[in-house]
Amino acid sequence: MAFEMRPAQALRLLHEFTHALVTNGDSDLSARQLAVLLTIYLEPPPHTVRGLAAMLMVTKPVITRALDSMGKRALVSRKRDSADRRNVIIQRTVKGALYVEMLGDLVVTKARELPR
Repeated sequence: MAFEMRPAQALRLLHEFTHALVTNGDSDLSARQLAVLLTIYLEPPPHTVRGLAAMLMVTKPVITRALDSMGKRALVSRKRDSADRRNVIIQRTVKGALYVEMLGDLVVTKARELPR
């Protein structure tokens, strides 16, 4: 279901979406954390710190800090790769999957509310 959207509408959608996120009473994710989270949930696994850093063109410490924040909220978890102990595998969680689903629902809701 593709539809045309003017830049002003796209910005309005982004504004409404982010406004809803920061006013829902829950702690919000930064844009960088959101990019990491969506990459983990929308791109096929496995995901590693090194792989995410390369994919998002940031450093490994940036990914580690984002994962620390998301781990505290149980949106993702980490475990050592048994085949290569140097790698850390990023795992999806039920809470994280539900959060990402809520994000999708929120985007759809806000898009429907846009003036046409």
